[in-house]
Amino acid sequence: MTVKVVEAVFDGRRAETEALLGAKMPAAWPGRALVERAFLARIDAVRADPDHRLWGDRVALSREPSPRVIGSVVFHGGPDAEGLVEVAYGIEEESQRQGYGFEAVGASVEWALAEPRVRAVRASTFTWHLASRRILEKLGFRVVATEDDLLGEMLKYQVDPSAFRR
Repeated sequence: MTVKVVEAVFDGRRAETEALLGAKMPAAWPGRALVERAFLARIDAVRADPDHRLWGDRVALSREPSPRVIGSVVFHGGPDAEGLVEVAYGIEEESQRQGYGFEAVGASVEWALAEPRVRAVRASTFTWHLASRRILEKLGFRVVATEDDLLGEMLKYQVDPSAFRR
């Protein structure tokens, strides 16, 4: 993920985004609101410190003969002082329930846990989001806390290198 890709998506420049990624974007354009929610940062914050803000962020592409964007895996910045990072991900609707989420999240978390400054990876999802919960639990994440949210109970997960499975 690069600042140029984030800017093109933010600004709704589909052709430029596809050229930068070398892949077709999904029919449902991600849009500014989704990007801001995924990154938990405004574009000026991403521009100000891209090495930290885009640390480990990836666009998930299919391996079909004609590459297409199927989702993304992002971290909410690089490791904090305690060696923790938080991962978030999304797979576009047409590509869900095909193993892409497990593959993309697994590869990204494996990469993060191999980084010397990372002690553990965290993730959050709602109790009702069963597909997301299955991905995390299959990778070895365990619930470490819960909190109430407007959309329901939020589960806070964490995995360290000794518990991670792929």
